[in-house]
Amino acid sequence: MRLFDAVSALKPQKHEKTTVSRMTTIWSQQIDPGSVLPEYPRPQFRRENWICLNGPWDYTFTKKSKRPERPDGQILVPFSPECLRSGVSRQLRPGEYLWYFRFVYLNAVPENQRLLLHFGAVDQRCSVWWNGHLLGKNENGYLSFSFDVTDYLQEGNNTLWVRVQDDSDSGSQSRGKQSFKPHGMFYTAQSGIWQTVWMEWVPENRIESLKITPLYDESSVRLEITLTQPQNMEIRMLWNRDSYCHYVEKEDFPTGQSKFVRDIPLPDFRPWSPEDPFLYEVQIITETDTVHSYFAMRKFSLGLDEKQQPKLFLNNQPYFFNGVLDQGYWPESLYTAPSDEAMIFDIRSMKDLGFNMIRKHVKVEPLRWYYHCDRLGMVVWQDMVNGGGKPFLPLVCYLPNLFPPVTTRIRDNLYWFFSRTSKKTRRKWEQEAMNLIDHLYNVPCIGLWVLFNEGWGQFDSLRLTEKIHLADPGRLVDHASGWFDQGGGDVKSVHNYFRPLRVRTEQRPFILSEYGGYSCPVDGHLYSTKFFGYHTYKDTAEFTAAWQALQKKIQELQDKGLAGAVYTQLSDVEEETNGLYTYDRKVCKVERKL
Repeated sequence: MRLFDAVSALKPQKHEKTTVSRMTTIWSQQIDPGSVLPEYPRPQFRRENWICLNGPWDYTFTKKSKRPERPDGQILVPFSPECLRSGVSRQLRPGEYLWYFRFVYLNAVPENQRLLLHFGAVDQRCSVWWNGHLLGKNENGYLSFSFDVTDYLQEGNNTLWVRVQDDSDSGSQSRGKQSFKPHGMFYTAQSGIWQTVWMEWVPENRIESLKITPLYDESSVRLEITLTQPQNMEIRMLWNRDSYCHYVEKEDFPTGQSKFVRDIPLPDFRPWSPEDPFLYEVQIITETDTVHSYFAMRKFSLGLDEKQQPKLFLNNQPYFFNGVLDQGYWPESLYTAPSDEAMIFDIRSMKDLGFNMIRKHVKVEPLRWYYHCDRLGMVVWQDMVNGGGKPFLPLVCYLPNLFPPVTTRIRDNLYWFFSRTSKKTRRKWEQEAMNLIDHLYNVPCIGLWVLFNEGWGQFDSLRLTEKIHLADPGRLVDHASGWFDQGGGDVKSVHNYFRPLRVRTEQRPFILSEYGGYSCPVDGHLYSTKFFGYHTYKDTAEFTAAWQALQKKIQELQDKGLAGAVYTQLSDVEEETNGLYTYDRKVCKVERKL
């Protein structure tokens, strides 16, 4: 064990005042305030008639819940007020309210049409008013929500107000790595609108939802289509870019039904994989509505390889998932990528370094990020977002690193140990986890759900694993990433930063769900005067050699039963300088060649 590295990294940190840089990526220089993240935000349920509401809004901070009389200034939506890109650079604190306001101008209100107002994500609790009418409230900082504003429309200017509160890590809600006292592996707390706000005109009689399940072994795809009212429908699938090759006649769908389930044969289908990320396009067409979507034929499962070792399978073949941890943070914009091109850069860069999987760490990305993983060929292991009370790090982090065997003896119904004593918040987190699965169900690239990370807010993981398997039988579950393994889930999931890497064989596939964490500060590309990592190298040449040696070790361990691995991490984040790229994405610290 590298005892010095472990003690240095794990010792309690004082929250000292440090100097931080106002660093930016190249994509911020290209942002036009009149065209901010203008791409359609929901690629698997696309319509034509939509309006992007990103751009300058008025904002006000208040101590009371009463609507303010005048704005403090303008904020660039959808960037959080804490970040440089928003133009505000102010923290929303517990007990404060952040108000957003803008006019929405409508030339006309068409007949037989409804106007839906969509929010990609608002962190954490918000209320929304249209023309003075309360549309509703939402409490979850990571999932999308919508309101029908049709009954309150008027021609000309309409008023839109949004009020936000956020307790971040001072509360028990799902929050990821956000902290009011960022340090080490915990980062700046953000709040407010951080994903695209948009509207779309839809018919009164419309397609309400679409659920897609690839049935790999049956050579077919299952479509579950829900309509607001029964009407005739047809389905078109695009095998290639030139012609629609599958067509379901209208009369195949009986009248009087508003929900349809159809298994459509796909003879000689083309499988999806990171090496060949082929997507099928599909159109759902009714008498009044048309929705564009896509899907992929792929299968994630378990099996034994030729050595009778338990492995992870892709498309019924053993497949090594070579992954990288991704926090999804940006220096000038925190949770929100500065542009679509910035998201694409991260994914392509990791592919160029030889990775075929990204573990999205305790954060949910906008749907466009998953779309780019789908089309570029990057498997995603998706974390649930952690919540609960503040974890007691000496118990849930330091102890497992120093004495790993101890953690397997601790049951996760010991709620006080995991800062999960509130039954109400446990129930709320469980519902949010199921909502996340529903939100991302159609995304082809997601192959595994990570329930809990390093014991943060962990509880009842075996029961929850069974529940997730019932809701989503086509994906695998890592019930306890790192430690506090309860003997269930689909994988044995271990974090190893300070000991020689090895494989412990058992009935479940063995994965290193985090390893590495090597630190290499690069002058001129540092966010903070304080650095954090698990072993520091003086320059990129030394860092590259160490990283390449680690990758060779991972290759050797595959023959000994290693089924997957996740290197920490994609980029530096604030004080944490253990990225393969610098925080501003301007320097790649390694060369792929081994």
